[in-house]
Amino acid sequence: MMRQYKKITRQTYEIEDAVLTASEKEASRMAFNFDKKWLLILWVFIFLIISALTIRVFYLEIIKGEYYSFVASGNSVRSVPIVATRGLIYDANGEVLANNVPSRSVIILPKLLPKSAEAQKILIKKVSKLLNLNDSHVETVIADAINNGMSTVIAENITHEQSLVLRAKQKELPGIHIQQSAIRNYNDGEKFAHIIGYEGLLQKEERKNNPDYLLIDRIGKTGLEYEYEKYLRGIHGMQRSLVDSRGNIIEDLADIQPQSGFDLHLNIDAQLQKFIFKRLQKELERADTHRAVAIAMDPRNGAVLAMVSLPSYDNNVFAKGIDSKTYNNWVTDKDRPLFNRAIGGAYPPGSTVKPIMGIATLAEHIVSPDYKIESKGGLKLGSFFFGDWRAHGFTDLRRAIAVSSDVYFYTVGGGYGDIKGLGIERMKKYMEKFGYGQKTGIDLPGEVTGFYPDKKWKEDKIGEKWYIGNTYHAAIGQGYVTATALQVLNSIVAIANGGTLYEPHVVSHIVNKINGTQINIDKKIIRDNIASSDDIKIVQEGMRQTVTEGTATMLSFLSVPIAGKTGTAQFGNKERVHSWFVSYAPYDNPEIAIVIMVENQTTKISSATVPVARDIYRWYFEGRNESIFEKMN
Repeated sequence: MMRQYKKITRQTYEIEDAVLTASEKEASRMAFNFDKKWLLILWVFIFLIISALTIRVFYLEIIKGEYYSFVASGNSVRSVPIVATRGLIYDANGEVLANNVPSRSVIILPKLLPKSAEAQKILIKKVSKLLNLNDSHVETVIADAINNGMSTVIAENITHEQSLVLRAKQKELPGIHIQQSAIRNYNDGEKFAHIIGYEGLLQKEERKNNPDYLLIDRIGKTGLEYEYEKYLRGIHGMQRSLVDSRGNIIEDLADIQPQSGFDLHLNIDAQLQKFIFKRLQKELERADTHRAVAIAMDPRNGAVLAMVSLPSYDNNVFAKGIDSKTYNNWVTDKDRPLFNRAIGGAYPPGSTVKPIMGIATLAEHIVSPDYKIESKGGLKLGSFFFGDWRAHGFTDLRRAIAVSSDVYFYTVGGGYGDIKGLGIERMKKYMEKFGYGQKTGIDLPGEVTGFYPDKKWKEDKIGEKWYIGNTYHAAIGQGYVTATALQVLNSIVAIANGGTLYEPHVVSHIVNKINGTQINIDKKIIRDNIASSDDIKIVQEGMRQTVTEGTATMLSFLSVPIAGKTGTAQFGNKERVHSWFVSYAPYDNPEIAIVIMVENQTTKISSATVPVARDIYRWYFEGRNESIFEKMN
């Protein structure tokens, strides 16, 4: 035992001797000088971690312990959307055309519905009775909500009394919730319905194209409500509550506030719209019809100032939930009140195309502007006779526009005698330059292109060759030619302003109410310099003569000079015609252009359009006073 001790001692001394006899370099390898400050930092770091864990445990166990206890025992957080209000719609002068009014809807919260089929049947019976709904309807909605896992509307716009009853019986109705929302209120809805359109509850089939929408959402269906949906809709908030397994609220959690939609400010002049609506509606009694269109536009930028389509409908009925009887009546009405004739109706434009034919005639040097062509009441070509509405005698281009000579435009369009004529290909080229056969691009849904024919189309579609008679008819806006009232107006706007074709636009600007930023809808040029200024000037003079000595002298006594073009289009009924008048004013510096088309007018009167235009201009330029109705004759 001693030997071993001595050995160890000796070894110890040997180690110490080695350390004592080591060089400085060797000693640095064997020793590590630990700085005390790093040890302190390490202890502080460990302390912070332990403290954080302790605080977290305290928070979860003590502060939120009850919350997690409830969740673990079958309770949950109920999240109910707070519906964002839609943006408002204003006219050009700040008049509100579409606002929001408070409403209540009953929605299904599928996660809170009873699980058993028997309990669901009892719930269906109670809800059906309280809301006066069919059992099968309630059953279908609940089944859809369960299948989709989404909140779903079961009843819209319920009464205050129904709301009180539902709230009183809330504990008996698990999964049934009253949603505070808003529905549209359209001021003078019938007068603006075809412009603004309407919004309504999102349908299941619509959600396929709108996956970010909820089944409780409302969405624009037609008009501006549809076209500008992404700006108007806003962003929903969320109401969060801790509820027990029976749906009772245990604790209100922090809400996420909604953001309202952007406001639309239109170019529409509401007072002008109302006057045109009222005046045109009155004229239809005299014309023995119910269908008409009137559009007003600023020729300086394409801004749409008014757009009336008759008959109309009250879009408030859709916003509040239309009943099947009213809807069926509107859908089956032969006058189609839901149809926007201004952009969706394609009609033969009649003599309103003659100013464009005049520009084509001058541009292609068919005849000089002063060359006179005689109208004896029609043209005879072989066994066919192409009539004029009267014998005009010798007319040059200006007078041919003013008196609307068909023979003149038959001749320059299709040719006759020594005059070769434009031919359908060149006619089509110029008509398309002025916007025929194509959409104008207006910011409204439902616009159609109209149609301008050619030889190939007739051969392919009808299986017949193209005859000169087809060219004659096209030259006066008849035959296979069709156009919307907006196309007709836009083509004349390009003449009024000296050769610029604009894209019409209803909205002026969009405003974000949250931060005040503004999105301007700037004027958009489709094409400019579409004809020489000299040629346009000659046609303008012809349109001015229409008022001073032609077919619209009724307007010659107004305080501002007007230029215009009348038109009458036949459509198969000898006792009925479509009556047109397109015009602009003042003649020397246009600020407004108007087209009026009365569909299916009786031939017992000469025109239902010119008297309406006269009174619109009188109202617009002479004080904008309703007393104008007292002066009508």
